[in-house]
Amino acid sequence: MNPTEILKSEHRVIEQVLNCLETIADECNEQGRLDADSAREALDFFRTFADRCHHGKEEAHLFPAMEAKGFPRDGGPTGVMLHEHETGRQHVRAMAAAVDAAASGEPAALEQFSRHAQGYIGLLREHISKEDHCLFGMASQVLNAADQEALMAKFHHVESEEMGDGTHQRYLDIANRLADRYRVARAEAAAAHSGCACGHHG
Repeated sequence: MNPTEILKSEHRVIEQVLNCLETIADECNEQGRLDADSAREALDFFRTFADRCHHGKEEAHLFPAMEAKGFPRDGGPTGVMLHEHETGRQHVRAMAAAVDAAASGEPAALEQFSRHAQGYIGLLREHISKEDHCLFGMASQVLNAADQEALMAKFHHVESEEMGDGTHQRYLDIANRLADRYRVARAEAAAAHSGCACGHHG
């Protein structure tokens, strides 16, 4: 498994939790209620697994490796991805700010949570598609075997040293717990933990 295959595998787990978030947001709109515990679990997942771990690997390691091969950041594909990462963080912060009031049934907070959830879901689904079908292909074309091996070692470091051993599995468990709660299909990577991106291939 190479670095972009690891990132694609993580995308499937992120999509799984996006599907759960969609149902949580629908409950805000249709039933005027927010399951605060599930919302907080989903936001924790997005902050830690999707952003610190997954986006962290891209921002600290994959994107600079691509830029070293000639891809420009300003006006280039990595710059677009970085901007979308930051937009996603803004949506997550807005959802988090609304959770307590939304859980108590406050209409404005329910609307805020739902609006930013839908914005985040749309953004990330499109973002993931761009990376899977365009950016990662570009990376594969310019990164040779030595580059890929170096990235694998850096991904291993993110998992084992920056995130801490066991963190990846803990968030896969959260993703699966939410999926079971909301009757969302489990991603293959989450259902049968392959060790990808956990440092087992470093």
